[in-house]
Amino acid sequence: MSDSPAPLADPHLLFDTADGRRDLVILGSTGSIGTQAIDLVLRNPDRFRVTALSAAGGRTALLAEQAHLLRVNTVAVADPGAAPALREALRERYGAGEPLPEILAGPDAAATLAASECHTVLNGITGSIGLAPTLAALKAGRTLALANKESLIVGGPLVKALAAPGQIIPVDSEHAALFQALAAGKRADVRKLVVTASGGPFRGRTREELADVTREQALTHPTWAMGPVITINSATLVNKGLEVIEAHLLYDIPFDRIEVVVHPQSYVHSMVEFTDGSTLAQATPPDMGGPIAIGLGWPERVPDAAPAFDWSKASTWEFFPLDTEAFPSVGLARHVGTLGSTAPAVFNAANEECVDAFLAGQLPFNGIMDTVTAVVTEHGTPAPGTPLSLGDVLEAETWARARARELSAKATAEARA
Repeated sequence: MSDSPAPLADPHLLFDTADGRRDLVILGSTGSIGTQAIDLVLRNPDRFRVTALSAAGGRTALLAEQAHLLRVNTVAVADPGAAPALREALRERYGAGEPLPEILAGPDAAATLAASECHTVLNGITGSIGLAPTLAALKAGRTLALANKESLIVGGPLVKALAAPGQIIPVDSEHAALFQALAAGKRADVRKLVVTASGGPFRGRTREELADVTREQALTHPTWAMGPVITINSATLVNKGLEVIEAHLLYDIPFDRIEVVVHPQSYVHSMVEFTDGSTLAQATPPDMGGPIAIGLGWPERVPDAAPAFDWSKASTWEFFPLDTEAFPSVGLARHVGTLGSTAPAVFNAANEECVDAFLAGQLPFNGIMDTVTAVVTEHGTPAPGTPLSLGDVLEAETWARARARELSAKATAEARA
């Protein structure tokens, strides 16, 4: 293990921090991670300054409000058609004579911002469309606070080729927990990583009992408030499978030494077991404020970034093994992670399409993973040592999305026949 390359995310390997306030670019500012990051910034104006924001373009009024509150230089939307509405919303927010921020629009706008002058880029975009901004930030030498796990998963070799040791600070609660626990020891002394899962809304159900799950039931998560795609991924535990791949890539730990355990309370966000038998766990009440603060402020901690436990009150913390029969997603994720190349991109893209089909009432809950498995199987095994390019990733994603839609439509037609 000592001969392995340095991990992408290592608390012992850090870029120099800037003097005074840290300049930030926030991608996906109107989403869950983005809005919470902005709240943290507004509560800590002496620590952070936001220079630019990007969003998809569906919430231009909120984006304009954020831009005005933070006095950013540049605002970007991925949808070119949203630019006029954004400009009008900015004019309504800014007073007469106040200069408006520069507006960028188009699919490359977020990547342009990711390469702009700043200390840290927070990539809070949802989905594999976050890959290009991730690569742009790394190539420009920015510290990357990474909440967009999909970009690392689908473009692992591309990200690893660009990232300097320690350049990525993970923002997922699980990986931020591992990041902090790993700071307590040497990498050579790590026996395994233990990634915790709440179990989602269907913990304890058998595969048969999941057959008639409704959209509303799947969107009701017991501990976290998230967007619809991530919430469904948490219900199928696909999210946990993606996190296993991400942990492998971030910390260079083999898949057979990354374990998933179910922890319904979501208090312990992940653990590191060392070779001497000790296990270090990172724990807070379920809240993303802490992981976001780690991503933006490390190696310094931001006071009161998240709530703390009241240790004077009794509480029960439970841990259970993962039911791999009812939730095969983690096993499939390990498989595609081991295959590497375009296999993780196919897995992720097919899943995104199947989640959309489930939310639209076109696919049953169990059909999500059944269809993803079929697409992954049909994709086959990449040739060992095959170099990966961004074009390869995009081509594999396009094929996987089209094939997942075909299989979903076929399943819908057969169910109605």
